[in-house]
Formats: sequence, structure tokens, C-alpha cells
Amino acid sequence: MTIKIIAIVIFIAIIGSLGSALFHLVKSGNEEQSRKTAKALTFRIGLSLVLFILLFLAVAGGLFKPGGIGARIQQVHSTDTKQPTANP
Repeated sequence: MTIKIIAIVIFIAIIGSLGSALFHLVKSGNEEQSRKTAKALTFRIGLSLVLFILLFLAVAGGLFKPGGIGARIQQVHSTDTKQPTANP
């Protein structure tokens, strides 16, 4: 449960960084605003990498089990391949 909360917090921070970049992009066309936009987007890229690595390690370590369409397809595929075969 802790991994999910951390992932949600990081995701919200990514959305906030995108909003900040949009604000500075629209606000004015001077060089300072351009630097602030680039800084916000760089921060977003860093947060995205941290989130990706965190989720990868959580799935690899078994702390987080993915669900949804892909997991159901994998589950169906694994049950299809486990059918008993006849021994000659």
C-alpha cells in the first residue's frame, strides 16, 4: 500500500510540474520565463524517471502486483499452457 501512495504522490507532483511549465510558458515571452519553463519540464522528466524506476523495482521485488488487461491476458495465457499432455 505504501508503494501505491508514493507513486500517486509522485504522479501528482508530475502533473503539478506540467501545470507550472504551462503557466510560465503562457505568462510572458521573456528569457526568465523560458528558463522557468525549462526548469519545470526538467523537474518533470526527473520525477518521471524516479517513478518508472520505483515501479520497476516494486514489480521486480514483488511489492507491487500489476493488474488490469495485461495481467488478465497473461493469466489466461499461463492457464492455457498448463494443460496436461498425454505421455506415450
